[in-house]
Amino acid sequence: MRFDEAYSGNVFIKSHPSFEESQVVLYGMPMDWTVSYRPGSRFGPARIREVSIGLEEYSPYLDRELDEVKYFDAGDIPLPFGNPQRSLDEIEEVVSQILAADKFPFGMGGEHLVTWPVIKAMYKKYPDLAIIHMDAHTDLRESYEGEPLSHSTPIRKAANLIGPGNVFSFGIRSGMKEEFEWAKEVGMHISKFEVLEPLKEVLPKLAGRPVYVTIDIDVLDPAHAPGTGTVDAGGITSKELLASIHAIANSNVNVVGADLVEVAPVYDHSEQTVNTAAKLIREMILGWVK
Repeated sequence: MRFDEAYSGNVFIKSHPSFEESQVVLYGMPMDWTVSYRPGSRFGPARIREVSIGLEEYSPYLDRELDEVKYFDAGDIPLPFGNPQRSLDEIEEVVSQILAADKFPFGMGGEHLVTWPVIKAMYKKYPDLAIIHMDAHTDLRESYEGEPLSHSTPIRKAANLIGPGNVFSFGIRSGMKEEFEWAKEVGMHISKFEVLEPLKEVLPKLAGRPVYVTIDIDVLDPAHAPGTGTVDAGGITSKELLASIHAIANSNVNVVGADLVEVAPVYDHSEQTVNTAAKLIREMILGWVK
């Protein structure tokens, strides 16, 4: 993947033209080869970029403007359609290059399995890595219908890699009974249904540690984000998710990378999901990159 020239397609609003001068690298992971219900999240990154032009550049929540953080939009990683393993290998290689340049990697999915190779790359640089995971689903299966490469498995893979005690999940309201039992047995933190209050309790424990944050858009109730592949009723509001992002921003946690995944524009003709996603990305960049 080329980083020495600006992406020729649509870019996220106020993207800086220079990779070298930027603190953050935005990149798309347009993969939805392993989804268990509705495909379409491979179109998420491109559409998020397109609607970002409608964003205000100023965040009244954080009193910061996008001009205050230089970020480079590298475009979408060219992934081989229908080939999960090669796609994951490509993602890991790109993120490794971003980290080698001491940049903050910010990924846009794509299905949630794309987080797995990112975690592998992050863990090589940050051996004391912790993960904050916001999602409707546990994503703790070992396989789905016999297939270990599935968007229902990335958090289990990550927990096995970095240690389950270093993974903190919030907003969870769906999963197999065995997944919840496994998390309890191995001491992994799972907050059911809610995000903000349990997150506030955990953040002091992560002070000073490198933390990767992965957000599945379906942590939001379908009323707030219908444009996703596996909708699940009973989720949080966009206001609570924004407050959670700001709670992390106002903590002593050292966020070293992030992603927002599972945005599938085809299921939301109102485009409220992609517009919400763009705003969330703005707040994450302004709040987490000092």
